[in-house]
Amino acid sequence: MLTHPTLDQMNALGLAGMATAYRELIEQAHGNDLSFDERLGLMLDREIAVRTDRRLTNRLATARLRFANASIEDIDFGSHRGLDRRNVLSLAQGAWLKANENLILTGQTGT
Repeated sequence: MLTHPTLDQMNALGLAGMATAYRELIEQAHGNDLSFDERLGLMLDREIAVRTDRRLTNRLATARLRFANASIEDIDFGSHRGLDRRNVLSLAQGAWLKANENLILTGQTGT
């Protein structure tokens, strides 16, 4: 089987995730035990994951966030800012997005 031309064609078509998954399946001993459909499914899953990660990375770079590594877990609720832990964590769950509700945050400029 000609694996190198297949890998080159996948990369030429912009399917780097599929090419990586294909290469890993060839190298694994139990990769040959899988059916064609299972192997194709694994390669497609990898391609989708790579594209999703790349899309997120590009959007984060475009956003130019001030604190790119900020997370909900890093919020200091001990300081006197009037933040209610329960409200902040419920907003972080994103139920208001699924309910198509709006959110308005008010406070001092620059916060």
